[in-house]
This record gives sequence, structure tokens and C-alpha cells, in this order.
Amino acid sequence: MTRSSRPSTEAILAALPELAPYARDAVVLHPGRGEPDAGSSSIGGPLLWPSDEAWPECSLPDVDSPDGVPATAMVPVAQVHRRDVPGPWWPADADLLQILWCPNEHWDPPAQQADVSPVLEIRWRRAADVVSPLTTPPSPSRYDEDGYLPQACSVTAEHATDFPYRDELPPELRPRLADLVRETGDGGDGITRVPGWKLGGWPTWHLAYPSVFRCGACGTEMTLLFTVASDTETGVVVGRYGELRIFTCPADHRHPFQADLH
Repeated sequence: MTRSSRPSTEAILAALPELAPYARDAVVLHPGRGEPDAGSSSIGGPLLWPSDEAWPECSLPDVDSPDGVPATAMVPVAQVHRRDVPGPWWPADADLLQILWCPNEHWDPPAQQADVSPVLEIRWRRAADVVSPLTTPPSPSRYDEDGYLPQACSVTAEHATDFPYRDELPPELRPRLADLVRETGDGGDGITRVPGWKLGGWPTWHLAYPSVFRCGACGTEMTLLFTVASDTETGVVVGRYGELRIFTCPADHRHPFQADLH
């Protein structure tokens, strides 16, 4: 497993203490091929899913099915238990986060989804409420992109303190952060660009200019919930070997999410 070589949080804040108010908790989920069960946190593994709850399907048009028929079953992307990854992103009434997507590429999905990407579905639930788990979820009836069929991986959590990309900071701090990046890095930005599958933290914005997403239900500025990374271990490839990011409303997790792909 690759670990970050960035300076310690203490060293970063000692060099630039003005960054402290912008620090966010994050957890990098390092994947390793395995056979996780439905009770485990995983990427691409089985989900702890109630047998009496309908499995999500996608019937949106894609390049192989312009009318979206027949609908195809979504596939598991990630499952995270609160006990494995505690942090500020958990709603009070949930201890299990599940992310699924359609294994087909959609050029013009609904506004909250990312263009030219799989269509996402998110579930928050309490694990103890799943008293009769589904044992055999449906398989997708069609798929276009191998990179949208994650390989089953167990995950190892690495907790980190994440900092925003310089263009999200006040103008007076940006040159000082740029100087710190040059002094501590090896040509890359190891301070504000924590890579990989990530819960919480800040977006890396390594391929696009920073964007601000506001909740369509209440107007609150949304925060990063989850980052899907392209990598060889999981076999996931999104965009041009980029990242798919999921933003949610900090005021109410039940409000619609927003996806972004770069």
C-alpha cells in the first residue's frame, strides 16, 4: 500500500499557521484485493443490503441503449462502516454509507450527476436495521466500460488532515502556500492534494479550476463527502484516469448530492 509522503500536519501548520482554520479531517481508503463480506468496509465488495428493499436500477439512456431499456442493476462501488472510519461526515442516524453506480457511461445525465460518467446512488443506513440481508444481488444486464466494474477490495484506513487547494484560500495566503509546496515537495503538491479513495477532506482539483456547489434544496455550500479514484488495484477508471467526487449538503444529508468528474 502506498502511503503519503507529505509533511506532517504539525510541520505544515508550524510553517503556515494561518492554514489551521481551513483544516479538514479526511480518511484515505487504501484498497487491497481480497474477499470482503457484506459486514466489512470495502471497495467493490458485497453490500449489507435489506432483502426487502429494491436494488437500485438505472434506466437512463446511454450509448448502448438510447431509450434506457431494459434497466440495468447498479453495482457496488464502496461500503464504509462508521466503526472503521469515524469522522464528522456521519449523520447522527446512520453508521453505514453505501455507494453504487450504473456500470454504463452517460453523456447527458441529470444535473446532479457528472457528465460522461456512471450514474450514482447513495444510501445512508443503520447496519443493525438490516436483519435479513440480501444474499444474491442482481447482476448488471449490460455494461460498456470495464473501468466501472470495481474489483472487490478490502480497505485500510489512513487518517489525514487535509488542506484546500491554494485558489480556495484568501489571496494573501496563496503565494505563501505555493512557497511551502515548493520547499517541501518533490515537484508535486503533497500538501493540498491528498490522492486516492478518500472520505471527507478537500477536493484535489488537479485537473480543473475549483468549483463551488450549492445545495439545490437549501442553498448551503456543499462539502466533499467521497472521492472515487482511478487506480490499478480496484480496476476503476473514471474520466481520463481522474477522480469522481461526491459533494453533499452539510445541513441535511438527505438533500440531493452533487457529483463532479475530472
